Amino acid sequence: MYIPPGFNTVTPYFFVANAESFVRFLVHGLGGTETCRTMRPNGLIQNVQVKLGTSTVMVSEATERYKPMAAAYYLYVENADVSIQRALKHGAILEMEVGDMPYGDRQGGVKDQHGNIWWISQRTVHEPYTP
Repeated sequence: MYIPPGFNTVTPYFFVANAESFVRFLVHGLGGTETCRTMRPNGLIQNVQVKLGTSTVMVSEATERYKPMAAAYYLYVENADVSIQRALKHGAILEMEVGDMPYGDRQGGVKDQHGNIWWISQRTVHEPYTP
């Protein structure tokens, strides 16, 4: 099985209204890098790929057939405190203050303007999760 560089076996694909603003949030609010863009003839986003750390996510403008849908995502970052503040600065709403979790992550949560929840986590121990 071949998986293109930057992708994983499972790749989140966002269908959102106002995809252009969502891409800006991924880049400026979550520190992503846009790597590819395809536009529809009507000027709306057909597909944008954004690299977040070691993963790539895809974004399309929602349509009548593929309506907007929100979900929750777990995003590992270098510094959870700084990352939460950056997301808030770019329009996110605080879901959970950053704090140390019993499973070895420093984590907080935000909701973006498209209804997605982002659990932003910094691993504080160099070991696997344990029950």
